[in-house]
Amino acid sequence: MAGQAHPHAHSHGGGGADASSTTRVAVAFGITAALLVAQVVGSIVTGSLALLVDTVHMLTDVAGLGVALGAQALLRRPPTGTRTWGLVRVEVLAAAAQAAALLVVAVVVVVEGVRRLAEPTEVPGPLLLVFGVVGLAGNLVSLAVLAGGRRASLNLRAAFLEVLNDAIGSVAVIAAALAIWLWDFQQADIIASALVAALIVPRSVVLLRDSGRILLEATPAALDLADVRAHLERQPHVLGVHDLHATTLGTGTHQLTAHVVVEESCFRDGHAPHILDALQQCVAEHFPVPLEHATFQLEPPGHAAHESPTHA
Repeated sequence: MAGQAHPHAHSHGGGGADASSTTRVAVAFGITAALLVAQVVGSIVTGSLALLVDTVHMLTDVAGLGVALGAQALLRRPPTGTRTWGLVRVEVLAAAAQAAALLVVAVVVVVEGVRRLAEPTEVPGPLLLVFGVVGLAGNLVSLAVLAGGRRASLNLRAAFLEVLNDAIGSVAVIAAALAIWLWDFQQADIIASALVAALIVPRSVVLLRDSGRILLEATPAALDLADVRAHLERQPHVLGVHDLHATTLGTGTHQLTAHVVVEESCFRDGHAPHILDALQQCVAEHFPVPLEHATFQLEPPGHAAHESPTHA
């Protein structure tokens, strides 16, 4: 006997797809696109590698925020007969793409930095300072817009990290500009660009790891599957649990499936529905990850012998 672990209707839409989140991304996209135009001009005028790196990074930001904005729109589409979960995985794909793009930027920075060590470029410090300050101001506004929603969605978290990395890049540009202006230390430009690259990598790796876990359908990091099994097996009339799986579909959307062996008398005395209620309450209340999409297959003793080999 199979039963859905919650009797009430619910949406399969992904978390973080509300109008407020979309507005946040749209505003950040507009600000960052305007800054990109300014920094392209600045890179050409100053010839600064640090500003060029920050500009390429900002180009990635614009592309990433554009993808994030598109993902927010797709996440709001309802489920269909061919996509029963809707498009909740779009935000995960978008986050993975942004992380991969940032890693590519880091590699390009290192290569260009090595080339400039052999062929130094004269950089005007005061002009570089102006573009650095303008970039930082814009980044801070975008961060303020995105900060309130970054914990609600992996997609918004990716967008926030994009802009945060770019803000750090702007700080590095300002520091390099001051060093060049005050002490004519031209190598500061290369050092700043290398610093930006070094800051990009760890955050990108973490984001790529998190999105990769979801795409590979790993158990949610905050969920101990052995603990889940133990709680289920402590329910009255439950004899055992097998084929237990938990995965993340998208931000705030997790699913759990399990085959639950119960006493054979439960199928004769009408007690099975009460067991389903108890199992649903168990997964809803005891764990840090919300398991609202839980499906249990109730089985009599010995039924497992007729199934395919179990996985867990």
